Amino acid sequence: MNHNNYCIQKTETQWLEELGDEKYQILRKKGTERPFTGIYNLHKENGIYSCAACKTQLFTSDAKFNSGCGWPSFDQAIEGPVEYIKDKTFGMVRTEILCATCGSHLGHVFDDGPTPSGQRYCVNSLSLDFQKK
Repeated sequence: MNHNNYCIQKTETQWLEELGDEKYQILRKKGTERPFTGIYNLHKENGIYSCAACKTQLFTSDAKFNSGCGWPSFDQAIEGPVEYIKDKTFGMVRTEILCATCGSHLGHVFDDGPTPSGQRYCVNSLSLDFQKK
């Protein structure tokens, strides 16, 4: 990761100490949790989803929908706090989404969403925290 572009900068040792092994693997090492295992996959409360690493607000519950993919899905992000990077790993071309404040990996966004936005932000539950309204 290029840490020089983000407002919040920490060493990887600091991130690991703060996040713990599981969240560190997802947020800082671009991992993916197993589908249908995350606490926010079928979560339906009203509120705001924020970055689990730095608490930047990323998604509202109004944008959340059940895509059936096994990960929390949103049809749009809050404007500004999400960074978009072309991802060519695993022989695919996808768009990775990162927290624009700390550079942590959130998941990917796809152009196959069922709502008028046409977007499906597929996000790891471990990348998120939730604040109830």
